[in-house]
Amino acid sequence: MNQEERAKIIKRFRVISIAEGISMLVLLFIAMPLKYGFDMPLMVKYTGWVHGILFMVYLLVLYPTSRFLKWSFVKTLIAMVASVLPFGPFLFDRKLKNEEKMIAREN
Repeated sequence: MNQEERAKIIKRFRVISIAEGISMLVLLFIAMPLKYGFDMPLMVKYTGWVHGILFMVYLLVLYPTSRFLKWSFVKTLIAMVASVLPFGPFLFDRKLKNEEKMIAREN
């Protein structure tokens, strides 16, 4: 696999990861308070659906990404754990951004 393909795969995973992380924060810090503080349960319903779909996409893309990029089991596990922590995807994204920069320097 050449460096351009690696960079493309990392970029795709980063976009999905950030979208999933944002949806989780919106669910936790906007939709949930609206549901319980202002009796607006539909916010959680719709935000929850979006987050659930993005979470599934994240998990479905994680495995092939880890295989193509030859991530270790530990790095793949960290990516999986990061997806269930409120700010986890953003922290893991920082590692991926550094990896993406290293690939760009090699070109």
